[in-house]
Amino acid sequence: MSFGVYVVVVVVLVASANWAAEACPPSDRAALLAFKAALNEPYLGIFNSWTGPDCCHSWYGISCDPETRRVADINLRGESEDPIFERAHRTGYMTGYISPSICGLPRLSSVTIADWKGITGVIPRCVTSLPFLRILDLIGNRISGPIPADIGRLRRLTVLNVADNLISGTIPRSITSLTSLMHLDLRNNRISGGLPRDFGRLRMLSRALLSRNQIGGTIPPSVSSIYRLADLDLSLNRLEGPIPESLGRMAVLATLNLDGNLISGNIPATLVNSAIGNLNLSRNKLEGRIPDVFGPRSYFTVLDLSYNNLTGSIPKSISLASYIGHLDLSHNRLCGPIPAGSPFDHLEASSFIYNTCLCGKPLKPC
Repeated sequence: MSFGVYVVVVVVLVASANWAAEACPPSDRAALLAFKAALNEPYLGIFNSWTGPDCCHSWYGISCDPETRRVADINLRGESEDPIFERAHRTGYMTGYISPSICGLPRLSSVTIADWKGITGVIPRCVTSLPFLRILDLIGNRISGPIPADIGRLRRLTVLNVADNLISGTIPRSITSLTSLMHLDLRNNRISGGLPRDFGRLRMLSRALLSRNQIGGTIPPSVSSIYRLADLDLSLNRLEGPIPESLGRMAVLATLNLDGNLISGNIPATLVNSAIGNLNLSRNKLEGRIPDVFGPRSYFTVLDLSYNNLTGSIPKSISLASYIGHLDLSHNRLCGPIPAGSPFDHLEASSFIYNTCLCGKPLKPC
C-alpha cells in the first residue's frame, strides 16, 4: 500500500470513528423507532426524516444533549408555524398511542406530543422513571386513563400539561411532591375526587388550571401558601363549601375563576380589596351581602358575581375602586338603588337584571 493511500485510509477511519462517537447511541435510536411504530401520521410526513443511524441529526422534533449525544427533547406539535404545516395548509392529525418505549430514553428532559387530536391510549406509567424530565406536555389529544400515581417521583418537573384529553381518575396525592412544578394544566378532562389537602406544597407553582373536570370537595386553605401563584382556575367543577378568605391575601394572585361550582357561604371581604384583577364567582350558591370594602387597591378587568343568592344592596364603596371593566351582578336577590357615577355609568342593564328589586339607571327609575 502506497503512503498516499495509507493516509487516506487513516483519515477515513478517523473520520468514521469521530462520526460514530458523535451519533446517538443505538439504544436511543431503537427507542425512538419503537415510539414511532406506535403512531400513524398520514398527512404531513413528519417521520420521513427519521432515517439513518444518527437520531441526533435532522430527525424532526428530536434534540440531543451536545455533550452526551443522548436524546434530550421530543417536540412534536400538531399546531405549529413550522414550514411543514404551512406547505400542507393544515394542522396535524395523528393516531396511535404513546409507546412505553419512550422510557428507554433515560436522558429525556422534555416530552411534548401536543395537539394531534387522535392519539389515544394512556400515559405510560414508566414515564415517572425518567429522572431528568422537566416538561411533560400532552395537551390536545384523546389520551385516557389516570395520571400515573407516582408522578411525584419527577422532582425536576416544571410543566405538567395534559389539558384537553380524556384523563380520568383522581389527582394523585404524590403530585404535591413536585416541588419544582411551575405550570399545572389539567383542564377539560374527566378528573374526579378532591384537591389534595397539601396542595400548598407546590411552592413554585404560578399557574394552576383545572377547569372543566368533575373535581369535588372543598378548596384547600393551603393553596394560599403558594406565594408565586398568579392564576387559579377551578371553574366548572363540583367544588363546594366556602371560599377560604386567605385567597384574598395572596401577594400575586391576579386571576381567580371559581365559576360553575357548588360553592356556598359569603364572599370573603379579602377578595374585593386584593391583587386579584379577574374575579369570577358566578353560578355558585353564594349568599349574604357583597362586601362593602372596595378601595383604591380594587382594580378589576372582570368582576362577575352573577347567578348566586346575594342579598342586600350594591355597596357604594364600589365607586372607590380604581377600575372595573366588566361587572355582572345579574341573577341574584339584590335590592335598592344602583349607585350613580363610575363604574355604573358605562354598564348596561344586562349587568343588573333578574334581581329582586334593583332600580335606577340603567334599569327603571326608583
